[in-house]
Amino acid sequence: MSSFRVRPKFEMYSEKSMDTIINLMKSKFKDNQFDVIGTAMQDHITLQISKKVRHYWSPQLSILMEEDGARTKMTGVYGPMPNVWTIFALSYLAIFTLITFISIIGFSQKALGQDATVLYLLPILIGIAIAMYLFSQFGQKLGAAHTYALHYFLQDSLGEKVPEI
Repeated sequence: MSSFRVRPKFEMYSEKSMDTIINLMKSKFKDNQFDVIGTAMQDHITLQISKKVRHYWSPQLSILMEEDGARTKMTGVYGPMPNVWTIFALSYLAIFTLITFISIIGFSQKALGQDATVLYLLPILIGIAIAMYLFSQFGQKLGAAHTYALHYFLQDSLGEKVPEI
C-alpha cells in the first residue's frame, strides 16, 4: 500500500460477466478465510471486514463494474468506513471554514489599523489540520492488514490477479 494516498484505487478488466462476478462473490461470502463480509448486487460490490475483527480504522472496498464489450471493467476504491470518512470530512470542513472567516475578520481589522490578534489562531488551525492528516495516515497504517485481507479476498473470489495498490 502506497503511503500518502487517502483512498487507494485500482482498475482492472475481467473476462467474466458482471453476473458471474456477482455470483462468485456471493458464494465466497458464505465460506471464506479472510473474515470478510459484504454485498454484491447489480453493478456494485462492497467488501468489509467482519464485525468480530473490525476496528475503528478497518477499511472497506467499493467496486463499481461496467460492461466493456465482452469484458467487465472493475474500478475498486479502498477507503475508510463511512462513519470515519464523515468525521474527518466534517472536521476538515469546520477547520477550513474557521480559517476563512478568521482570515476575513483578521485581515479586515489589520487593513483598518485595528488590533488583529485573531490572526494568531490561523497557525493553530493549520497545525490541527496537519495533525489530523498525520493521524489519518497513522490510522491507515493500522488498517493496512485489513486492506490486504480485502484485496486478497477479491483476488481469491475472482480467481484473477487484482492490480496492486
